[in-house]
Amino acid sequence: MLAITRFTTEEEAVALANGTRYGLAAYVHTRDIDRGLRLASALTAGNVGINGAGAPAGYAAPFGGVKDSGYGREGGRHGIMEFLTTKNVAIALA
Repeated sequence: MLAITRFTTEEEAVALANGTRYGLAAYVHTRDIDRGLRLASALTAGNVGINGAGAPAGYAAPFGGVKDSGYGREGGRHGIMEFLTTKNVAIALA
């Protein structure tokens, strides 16, 4: 299923996209790569594809969503971090 909604400005497009409960993936189609990168940064989604690029593939690429699409990542360094606990140990010497 594909949803298409008209918008006038970048800000309106971002507000429409971010105004949903979900955030697994978002896609941007543009001739202006600076605009694509700006929108990718502004979109609240775990994965953003620009100009037809899909979700990152491979074990080293983190994959996951935000909001009601879930939190956390699978794959890559970010995925393994969910299974680790960081501990700070301070030692006074002398």
